[in-house]
Amino acid sequence: MSEQNSATNEAAAALTAHPWFFVGIGGSGMLPLATILKGRGAVIAGSDRSYDQGRTPEKFAWLKRNGFELFPQDGSGVVSGDQVLVASAAVEDTVPEMVRAKELGCSRMTRADLNSALFNAADKGIAIGGTSGKSTVTGMLGWIMQVTGREPTIMNGAVMKNFANADAPFASAVVGGSGTYVSEVDESDGTIALYRPAVAVLLNVSLDHKSMEELRILFGDYLAASAVSAINADDAESMALASRARELLTFGIDTQDAHIGVKLGSVTDGTTRQTATVVDRRDGSEHALTLALPGHHNLSNALAAITGAAATGLSVAEAVEALGSFEGLARRFDIIGTTPNDITVIDDFGHNPEKCAATLRTLKSHEGRVIAFFQPHGYGPLRQMGDELAETFAEQLGPDDITIFSDPVYYGGTTDKSEGSERIIKLIRDAGGNAKHIAKRADCADYIAEIAKPGDRIVVMGARDDTLTVLASELFARL
Repeated sequence: MSEQNSATNEAAAALTAHPWFFVGIGGSGMLPLATILKGRGAVIAGSDRSYDQGRTPEKFAWLKRNGFELFPQDGSGVVSGDQVLVASAAVEDTVPEMVRAKELGCSRMTRADLNSALFNAADKGIAIGGTSGKSTVTGMLGWIMQVTGREPTIMNGAVMKNFANADAPFASAVVGGSGTYVSEVDESDGTIALYRPAVAVLLNVSLDHKSMEELRILFGDYLAASAVSAINADDAESMALASRARELLTFGIDTQDAHIGVKLGSVTDGTTRQTATVVDRRDGSEHALTLALPGHHNLSNALAAITGAAATGLSVAEAVEALGSFEGLARRFDIIGTTPNDITVIDDFGHNPEKCAATLRTLKSHEGRVIAFFQPHGYGPLRQMGDELAETFAEQLGPDDITIFSDPVYYGGTTDKSEGSERIIKLIRDAGGNAKHIAKRADCADYIAEIAKPGDRIVVMGARDDTLTVLASELFARL
């Protein structure tokens, strides 16, 4: 056994040698990590406000059936100093689990601490970074690795349809071998600096939770820490950091000297799928791609995944063929259905200006009025990027379209609620947009059902709330 493999096995064994407790175990960041550790033999318990409040009961029932022990969020599940507590950096010290863990002397890790430990222990870590598109590209790259026999472990923030089934409906993670670990990495809290990738994919750099100056430093350091970098040549901010890469591959739709791109005039974009001819300019080869996802941004995502796979040594032909069977992710332009009178309801994770713009551009590339419902994912993010969000909805939608904002999602705790959705709606209107603030989400749904007419495309947008999918499904059933 090589020294590297021995070190990898020792690191993996250390992570499963003691019990774990996850605060917020049902969250999109926590659930996949708990799944990976459980799949590797660790004992896992957890708590969640959503569990206590009776939200998404099917998820917690599934966790119980699969051997995860669930407790109320009252500290009762933290029973031993041997447990390692995993909690978001945003979890307050007054939360009962945090108080009890301190009393018992439990070790504590953040979500990023744990994911980076798993990632860095793998033989080959493939990281996907950028402001937008991370989950989709992680799913695409994970699927390419799976189809080509690499048996990857995949850590994602969204359910990957290719891996979901009746026994695993919440497939935001795949427990594979220790050789290849595919993961999205987060810049919003600065923890992208913890990762040491064999391959780093950089999709885009734009405003989200941090200033542009901070983002340039974080993403530049991310590239410098990686053996090979795959960078989006169409994104000027990303390419401005290319000099930090130790070894570089580029991809792009519009940039004609990118290493991997598309043949001019070959793209056919429909309402549910698209086709293109992928060009590997390193050898001049051409490869026919069929992608079951519409939109310019998803073609760019596909090129990112193909280039990331190429950076591991796979051929472009293998990657393109694998993507032909990629089914997409839940809540990423996820079409709930179309009614007999041609009203389409779409569930989407868009929550920052870049993501929202990509979704709205895809909707506006086809006929019909757009009704865009947006639930902000917190008061803090709304303060950080509210002006840019308002500009996005005002610019991307026309006078016949309508934007509807509810109040931000709030699950409790201390937060500054002085600045809410009303201000953003005023900014959209001042810019000439058609927008409306309705505080309660249920009232938003009632209003949409009242105004919907044949040919409309209704999109439900927002993050950090699994029940948005329920809202979209219920709205479709009403229509």
